[in-house]
Amino acid sequence: MAAENQEVEKLCHEFRSMFDSLRKEVGKVIVGHEDIVDNVLICLFCGGHVLLEGVPGLGKTLLVRTLSSALSLTFRRIQFTPDLMPADIIGTNVIMEDQGTGRRQFQFQPGPIFGQIILADEINRATPKTQSAMLEAMQEHSVTSGGTLHRLPEPFIVLATQNPIEQEGTYPLPEAQLDRFFFKLLVPYSNRMELKTILDRTTTAVIPEASPIVNTEQILEAQKLVKRVAVADHVQDYAIRLVLASHPGGEFAADITNRYVRYGSSPRGVQTLVLSGKVRALLDERYHVSFADIAASFLPGMRHRILLNFEGQAEGIENDDLLNKILEVTPRAVEQDLKTV
Repeated sequence: MAAENQEVEKLCHEFRSMFDSLRKEVGKVIVGHEDIVDNVLICLFCGGHVLLEGVPGLGKTLLVRTLSSALSLTFRRIQFTPDLMPADIIGTNVIMEDQGTGRRQFQFQPGPIFGQIILADEINRATPKTQSAMLEAMQEHSVTSGGTLHRLPEPFIVLATQNPIEQEGTYPLPEAQLDRFFFKLLVPYSNRMELKTILDRTTTAVIPEASPIVNTEQILEAQKLVKRVAVADHVQDYAIRLVLASHPGGEFAADITNRYVRYGSSPRGVQTLVLSGKVRALLDERYHVSFADIAASFLPGMRHRILLNFEGQAEGIENDDLLNKILEVTPRAVEQDLKTV
């Protein structure tokens, strides 16, 4: 038993060291945005996808490129445009001729989705028909073409960017696709000191670059380790009640939910809270999830899973404000035992 505990402690120490090394490597290029970088790395080790939203020029695409440089993974970039077709993403069957026999046959030519880190740049500029090509890939990590199932390489993570202010020629992402994103992260402006550092790094002859320091096997092993972190019943129940508080008309619905929310979160929401809580626990040198770990992931894990009703939209209610209110009114512990429910 002691030997097993030592092995687990060693694995957890290696995980923290790897996470910190990645954070520093990305920090060689990306100035500031520490919280954004940490949340992207959390998604990576949870096996989830990330939606980065921010105005142009804040470094969203650069962040994804830098992360791919720090990982020994296959990187693919897809620039989403209105004329992009599903076959441009997943690939298509083409007629190939055998040089020896002269016989022709269909052969599948993989598209750019067959990578491990996928940058979906300006993802909301593609039509709904094209967006549908992403649904199977993001959920099942596979694509189907010509009736044949093709598995995508593991680990597989989609990092998508979108611009919240320039809406001409864009298409709102379907709720089914939004729900497949683990986190939605809002990229803020840089402050005074960060802008100075950006200038020092980008207007001189020396251009910093990230080097690959983590490989596929390390990421897959880390993802397995994350799932081994313990979560107590009362902490898990807190995550469940937070998600149920987003369902209007439900037993745990907050007053603000009943007034302004049309649809709340799916079960993917509570999966997000628990899995990301496990990573946060490991980073804090703990082997069990706390209430604070769950609460820390509530906004990025839920802001894209809430659909406001007409009154909420008319009054300009922000999803983050609504979620903060739910956090405020939902107790962390309840007397009722989950086993008696």
